[in-house]
Amino acid sequence: MDSFTVEVIRVIRSIPKGKVMTYGQISAAAGRARGARQVSRILHSMSQKYELPWHRVLSADGKLKIRDEETRNEQMERLYEEGLEVQNGRVNLEEYRYEPR
Repeated sequence: MDSFTVEVIRVIRSIPKGKVMTYGQISAAAGRARGARQVSRILHSMSQKYELPWHRVLSADGKLKIRDEETRNEQMERLYEEGLEVQNGRVNLEEYRYEPR
């Protein structure tokens, strides 16, 4: 596994309950300013194996971008359970965005 992938996994694991990060934020925090698509692929292929909180990762505009309706509903439910509000398929990033130090 390359160092970027390891770092992406670490960053995703660091997102606390009740907070979210964007694909681009995670990429930048992991050392690649333009690696959001790679973050998406890592999340898709490794979430189960590494028990990643995949539901806390959103698009740059706060939208839930998962195309599969059942999985998108699961994401929304998990976010609700953590106290986040989802309105029109979007989370208010100003309120819920996690900014790692």
